[in-house]
Amino acid sequence: MQLKTAAKMIADVSSVAVLTGAGVSTASGIPDFRSTTGLWTADEAREYYISNYYFHKDPVDFWGKYKDIFRVKLLKDYGPNHVHRYLKDLEMHGKQITVITQNVDGLHTLAGSEHVIEYHGTLNSATCPNCGRSFDLPYLLETETPICEKCGHVLKPDVVLFGDPITEHDSAEKAIQQSELVLVLGTSLLVSPFNILPEYANSLGKPSILINREPTVMDELFDVVIHDDLSKVVQQLQK
Repeated sequence: MQLKTAAKMIADVSSVAVLTGAGVSTASGIPDFRSTTGLWTADEAREYYISNYYFHKDPVDFWGKYKDIFRVKLLKDYGPNHVHRYLKDLEMHGKQITVITQNVDGLHTLAGSEHVIEYHGTLNSATCPNCGRSFDLPYLLETETPICEKCGHVLKPDVVLFGDPITEHDSAEKAIQQSELVLVLGTSLLVSPFNILPEYANSLGKPSILINREPTVMDELFDVVIHDDLSKVVQQLQK
């Protein structure tokens, strides 16, 4: 029943703000950031080593640990899955889709989605903090510590590090304002301030759908809640 209701809600609107989390990328084989093993089993260690503070304290060691923590994503062995393609398919059928994603892997853009807000930044580039020049992923992988060709400073990744400001929050709120429906996919809604967005949508009275494998602390905010495998649910929605 919930699935049919969700399908009808999506069919009946022309614009959707889609909030996506790690559950969207896991279908491509990319583990959740907090599921990486070995040295990085403690959240505290990860949060310290990939922080703005540690980047400025020891940029050389920072890059070594950053590449290790995100090693799977940096390998670029992964492509968009049918969840990414489903959102692009909605767009191709005339819907205005704005994806607001916590993921830093760039797969929504790779799938062809035209309006993507990368709330936590991207792994695919880095910027010189001195001169502002931008560099792409292949350049970042050429050396252990990427240096700006122009001025010699160590580059800073375009991922939002712990301690960095979130610069896309206002854009995300604007996208929700302009949408008729809010669809939340594959996120536990535990990370702030991203988890403010469903509350904001609720305050505006936007119809909303949550699809996530596990219950979240915000389930009660949504009109329709589906706890199941995201890939499976999306395939059913497409039918």
